[in-house]
Amino acid sequence: MKPFLDDNFLLQNEAAIALYHNYAKQMPIIDYHCHLSPQEIYENNSFNNLTEAWLAGDHYKWRIMRANGAVEELVTGGANVTDYERFAAYAAALPQAIGNPLYHWSHLELQRYFDVKETINEANAPLIWEKVNEKLQTGQFRPRDLIAKSNVKVICTTDDPIDSLDYHKKIKELDNFDVQVLPSFRPDKVLEINKAGFEEWIAKLEQVTSRKLADYDELLAALAERIAYFDEAGCKVSDHGMDYVPYSETTKEQAAQIYARKLAGETISFEEEKQYKTYTFLFMAKLYAKHGWVMQLHMNPTRNNNTRMYAKLGADRGYDAINDAPVAAPLKGLLDELEQEDLLPKTIVYSLNANDNEILAALIGCYQGGGVAGKMQLGSAWWFNDTKKGMIAQLESLANFGLLGQFVGMLTDSRSFLSFTRHEYFRRILCNLIGTWVEQGELPYDLDHLGKLVEGVCYYNAKNYFTF
Repeated sequence: MKPFLDDNFLLQNEAAIALYHNYAKQMPIIDYHCHLSPQEIYENNSFNNLTEAWLAGDHYKWRIMRANGAVEELVTGGANVTDYERFAAYAAALPQAIGNPLYHWSHLELQRYFDVKETINEANAPLIWEKVNEKLQTGQFRPRDLIAKSNVKVICTTDDPIDSLDYHKKIKELDNFDVQVLPSFRPDKVLEINKAGFEEWIAKLEQVTSRKLADYDELLAALAERIAYFDEAGCKVSDHGMDYVPYSETTKEQAAQIYARKLAGETISFEEEKQYKTYTFLFMAKLYAKHGWVMQLHMNPTRNNNTRMYAKLGADRGYDAINDAPVAAPLKGLLDELEQEDLLPKTIVYSLNANDNEILAALIGCYQGGGVAGKMQLGSAWWFNDTKKGMIAQLESLANFGLLGQFVGMLTDSRSFLSFTRHEYFRRILCNLIGTWVEQGELPYDLDHLGKLVEGVCYYNAKNYFTF
C-alpha cells in the first residue's frame, strides 16, 4: 500500500517517476486562463485567515459544502457565521468527497504552500486552522508571494473590453516582481444581445470610447478600438464563453438591423440572436488574427440553473452545469468562414461536455497549418472535466487525433491564488499516462525524447504558442 500523497503520488511506474521528477516537476508555470484579480495581485494584501485565502469565490468548494448539507451562510458567508465555522464546514465535507479532485487539490494546497500534512477532517480542523493562520500572519503568503512560490512566469487574467487595465499597467511597474500579468479580452457581454444588462453594457462602452453607439458600424469601431487598446497593454489572448456555439449565415446589414431593433426595445428572436452573434464574433476574430492573438472558445456550459439562488446571490456561485448543445456544425461554420479569408487565428477549443472531445479533436485537424505548430488546440480538461479521469480522457483524445507533443498544457481557470497545484496534478497525470504506454511496450523508453516532450507540454509549447 502506497502512502497518501507521497513523492510518487499518481506515478505508478518507473518511467512515470523519471519523467515527473527529472523533467515535469521543475518546469515553470504559464497560467494562460484564470480569473485572478489584477487588483489583488497589485495591492498584495495579506489574507486574514484560511477561509479568506481558500474559500472566497471558490464555487468548486461551495458545491460540495452544499451537497454535504451546509446552510448557505456557511458556504458563501453571512453575518451570523464566523470564518472558522465556514472553514470547519468545508473540513467536514471533504472526507465525503473521496474520488473528487478537490480531495487531492485541497491536501496538495495545504502541503505545498503551508507544509501542513494533516488529513483534512473535522477532528483536525482546529489544528489546521491554527497552523495555516500562523503562517498567513507572517506576511510571507500574500498573493505575489504565492505566485512566486509556485514558479509562475505568466498569468493571463479575464477582462471585460470596458476594463481600464490600470492594475495591469501598475503591476508592470513593480520592482522585484518579474511575472507577466497580462489581460485577456473577454467580450461575452457585447454578444449576449438577449441577456439582461445588454443595453447598460453598451452605454458603458460608449463612455469608455466616447462614441455614440446607436449605429452598428460605431459599435464595431468601438470593439476594434478596445482590441487595439488591449493589444497595447500586452494582451495576446481572447476568450469567449459560449453556452451554445452560434452560427447562422448573415450579412453586416442584417446584423445592423438586429442591433438597431434591440436598442429600440424590440424583441429579438433566437435565430436573429445567432445572426447578430455570428457576424459580431467573426468581426472580432479577424482582428485577433491580425494582431496575432490566440482565440479561446469555452463551449457548452449551462449557467445559473438555480433561479432562486441566482436571484439571491448572482452569477458564479456554483449553480452552473454541463450543456449538451451541438458543436460540430456551428463550430465548423465559424472556423470555415475565417479560414476562407485566411483570417483564422490560433485557436483553442474547450467543451464542458466531455462527449465533445473527439468531435472537437477531429474537427480542428481540418484547420491546422499555416506554418504554425499546433495552431488549432484541443484545450485542457476544463471545469467539470479537470478530474483525473477527465484529464486522461482529454489527453487520450488529443493523442488519438492529433499531436500530444504540441499541446499547450494546463491552466487553472481559478479565482484562488492557491490553485497552482492543479498544474502539478496535471503533470503527474501526464507523466503517468506516458509512463504507462512505455511500461506496456507502446512507446520506447527514450527519456531524452519523452522528457523534452513533457517539458514542452508543461511549459515551452505555451511559451512559444502565445509568444510570451
